[in-house]
Amino acid sequence: CVTDQASCGCCLMQKQIGRLEKFFNMSINKLKDELMSSKMILNNMRSRSAFSVALNNNSAMVSYGPFSSDSIIKYKHVFINLGDGYNVETGIFTVPRSGVYSLSVTVYSSARVTLSNCVTLQVNGENVAEAIERSGQDLEDSTSVVVAVQLNAGDQLSVRLLQGCSLSDDINHYNTFTGFLLYASD
Repeated sequence: CVTDQASCGCCLMQKQIGRLEKFFNMSINKLKDELMSSKMILNNMRSRSAFSVALNNNSAMVSYGPFSSDSIIKYKHVFINLGDGYNVETGIFTVPRSGVYSLSVTVYSSARVTLSNCVTLQVNGENVAEAIERSGQDLEDSTSVVVAVQLNAGDQLSVRLLQGCSLSDDINHYNTFTGFLLYASD
């Protein structure tokens, strides 16, 4: 190799190995950067959690209740269910990610049924907030409640119609249940 390094097979192979090693290291670094970027995107997607549902989507006014015992309201019309946490069959939202959530419930009833709307917002079966208006002076009652609460992944949220109370709804969506993640805490 002392006489002519340009034509020596060993020297040429060492140069080629050096170039391949440099290319390999650059490729690995680029893959690491892309993996980190993908993880951040996936984490952001996982962070998205929002739902907004209404009692129904009927064109005519429909009554829900009164019942002889408290009953979970099964909201059937879905405006948005980002993250698929809300189950229309059970009326339960299962928290996908721990964090602080904003939750709101609006209820409405008309004198055509019973003039008494009363619900509780529950987390894991425990009352967090109530929205109650019973027999006002007019022919309609409505009330709302909005709360921000710390929730853990797997917590279950529902709205319960209390015994003897009723709701009225139609395509105008007077009765809604909405929640969204303000920020994650895990």
